[in-house]
Amino acid sequence: PVLGTKCSREQADFLAQNQLNTIFDPCSGIIVSGWGKKPSLNGSVAVCTGGTADIPAAEEAAKTIEFFGGTVSRYYDVGVAGLHRLLNKIEEIRKADIVIAAAGMEGALASVIAGLTSAPVIALPTSVGYGAGFGGIAPLLSMLNSCAEGMSVVNIDNGFGAGTLACRILRMKGNVS
Repeated sequence: PVLGTKCSREQADFLAQNQLNTIFDPCSGIIVSGWGKKPSLNGSVAVCTGGTADIPAAEEAAKTIEFFGGTVSRYYDVGVAGLHRLLNKIEEIRKADIVIAAAGMEGALASVIAGLTSAPVIALPTSVGYGAGFGGIAPLLSMLNSCAEGMSVVNIDNGFGAGTLACRILRMKGNVS
């Protein structure tokens, strides 16, 4: 099986015109092949976003995890600006083996989730949002400077890196079948 990241519609169309069996997700920019045996991982990952603008990076992470055989639950638009949205889903999120928190703006979602769960949290800063986010620098620095324990941080918009790290953690936990 083959996974491509940061792909464009033009690249997907080229592959289709050349009769390559692939599936393209325009939201995440992921292209996956339709051939080969897919791996299987036991365990679950909760992928959360602060807002809807964070979904492309979160979907890149989710699609990566699914490609490597993991199970993903999506909790989108649960940002701390409306804390009740997160608190309404926190019991479900706590059931996951790993949590990915994608957020732009000030990037607070990852720290809050890390404080409310016992699972490892992968913080995924995004380059979206209005104000002085500086293309993702502000949430990146907030996530790096968090005092919440059990949290790692990947680079800005690096959904693939977050998804890959989640899969490695699942493998380390012996969740491979």
